[in-house]
Amino acid sequence: MPRVVVAQVRGVDDVIPTAQTTNYHIARLLVLLLAFSPRGGTFDGLTKLAKLDFLLRYPVFLERLMDARELAWPTGLAPDRSERWAVESHMIRYKYGPWDDRYYVLLRGLVGRGLAELVPAKRTISLRLTPEGRALADSVGATAEWSVLAARSAFLKRHFDWTGNRLKETIYRELPDVVQRPLRTKIAFDGSVELRSGDFEVGGGESSGEPT
Repeated sequence: MPRVVVAQVRGVDDVIPTAQTTNYHIARLLVLLLAFSPRGGTFDGLTKLAKLDFLLRYPVFLERLMDARELAWPTGLAPDRSERWAVESHMIRYKYGPWDDRYYVLLRGLVGRGLAELVPAKRTISLRLTPEGRALADSVGATAEWSVLAARSAFLKRHFDWTGNRLKETIYRELPDVVQRPLRTKIAFDGSVELRSGDFEVGGGESSGEPT
């Protein structure tokens, strides 16, 4: 699991230690957002963000989409053994596919800490990293612990920079085992056990499902 020491920026702790901390999730989203808006542009759509984040957090599922398109992992980016048999942080199956209750909380955290700003847009959420957010994302992605995740984010940008709706439809069509589960089922791939929402506390508690 990535562990990285970063400069403190408006409330971001010096150490982002585990996948269970808010700062870890904020750091991951920063790296992903930087890859998709390298020149200061906006990132449009929470559905798109959720689907890309799902593929980033679950590289085994991304690999299946790659196989269908005859894409190969660049050197050093293929999932290792631990990634093939573990889940870095569980997501939930909602009506519209993979989702994480924390997204609204994390986006407020990004904005509240001065790392991103909301940009007015019609019927969608648009984000732009601030100079501080971009600097922090750069510093995190440059560390050895986070370099693979940063490179995978760039890979997603090159090959899967699609609309949120196209990503959603692709996951429904090509990863049926992800979406053909009871609502609010925890997504896991340990080969034996499917855990359900009654087995764990749902983080955030502010969303009843993913927006379209």
